[in-house]
Amino acid sequence: MSDRLAPHASPPAGAPLLWRRSSRSTGMNNCVETARLHGPEHGGPLLAVRDSKDVERPPLRFSATAWTTFVTGLDERQVS
Repeated sequence: MSDRLAPHASPPAGAPLLWRRSSRSTGMNNCVETARLHGPEHGGPLLAVRDSKDVERPPLRFSATAWTTFVTGLDERQVS
C-alpha cells in the first residue's frame, strides 16, 4: 500500500467501501485492511483501518497526515 492516500475517483455516495490488504498478507485472514473514505460527510479524505478477523467492529479512521506519519515511523524503525 505504498500509494497511501493518493487521489483517485471517489465512489458513489452509499457505495460499499473497497477494502484492501497489504501485499505482504499471507492470505490467512490475519491482517490489517484499509479503505479510503471520501465526501463531505467524512470531513475530507480519511483512511479506514480494520482487523480482518473482526470486520463487524467499526474501523479506526485516520487522516492522510496521521496515517502517513504512522507508516513512516514503522519504516524508520525497521531501518534502525
